[in-house]
Amino acid sequence: MEAQRIIDGLLRENPLDTLLKAVDAPVVMATIQLEGGHPDEALRTLEPIRPFEFGTHAYFYPNYLRARIYMKLQKPRDAASEFEAILEHRGVTLFDPTWKLSQLGLARAYTLQGDTAQAKTAYQDFFALWKGADPDIPILKEAKAEYAKLQ
Repeated sequence: MEAQRIIDGLLRENPLDTLLKAVDAPVVMATIQLEGGHPDEALRTLEPIRPFEFGTHAYFYPNYLRARIYMKLQKPRDAASEFEAILEHRGVTLFDPTWKLSQLGLARAYTLQGDTAQAKTAYQDFFALWKGADPDIPILKEAKAEYAKLQ
């Protein structure tokens, strides 16, 4: 896999890079594991990153990835907790789109929990964040279709 080859090369070239070893490489590995159908393994890979979460290097990505893993594992309450944590820390970086996508993730997690009222509110909050967006953006179209099913 190309991502694995790249991260391995970076680790060889930069063996003393703490953030590469402690954050970047585990995030890449966990992503590969998730996409390869090994979500439990991906969760274990992400565990050592916790001290770096919401920092100026990791930002939201470890939490967002963990939330995606929980969704894959059909653990929407755990996913919702991760998405909520991202939304609570949005001041970490103002330009990372992950926190806006976390609003959609939260809506989806509530939907999986069967909490239609909270899901509707979360979708509405997502739409408010995207009110000026091109209506043909695929993720926005998906969200609108999902929201319509809740009606």
